Amino acid sequence: MKNSPDVDFLIFDLGNVIIDIDYQRSLNLIKSKLEESLHDRVDFFYQTEFHKSYEKGLISSVQFRDEVRDYFSQSWSDQEIDTLWNSLLGKIPPQRLELVKELRKKYQVGVLSNTNEIHIDAVHEMLRSEHGLDRFDPIFDWVFYSHEMGLAKPSAEIYEKMLAELNTSPDRVLFFDDLKANVEGAKAVGIEAVQVTGPRVIFDFFGNV
Repeated sequence: MKNSPDVDFLIFDLGNVIIDIDYQRSLNLIKSKLEESLHDRVDFFYQTEFHKSYEKGLISSVQFRDEVRDYFSQSWSDQEIDTLWNSLLGKIPPQRLELVKELRKKYQVGVLSNTNEIHIDAVHEMLRSEHGLDRFDPIFDWVFYSHEMGLAKPSAEIYEKMLAELNTSPDRVLFFDDLKANVEGAKAVGIEAVQVTGPRVIFDFFGNV
């Protein structure tokens, strides 16, 4: 192992760390369904309060879909919204799951992800169809989803709640996330963190395990 960090827990974000995602693909697809006069709403979609609330599980999927229809002034069906919303999801490369399995021989491994019910349902279907898994639990010791925790990265509270669940101190955790803000949020509470800036980062970090 190239790097053998002196920690007990390795925690991974999902998006662009375990699962390939493309936000722009989703935004472009939504724009293709709208008049040009509404395109500016797409650009600010992720900043809306209802999106932030949904990510924290503060509103239901039913409410979220209604908010989407209202925000874009559309009469999309639930299925149309889910298809648009999930279009950002790419593949779950099997090599990443194999890496986690190998790392689990030495560390406790976990997920900490800002996500939501619609995305996770789609991810579970991908796991079933592509990897023969019902969910991440067979591979990860710990699974922390923002919509189940009522909190979202990069707030200090979500990292502190995770540490409490792990029953450990910040210095015993190494965290991997693709977003700089989330890496800095983890570091602010004393967790060592690595920004994943490309598909080879976690493999290059650990080398041949």
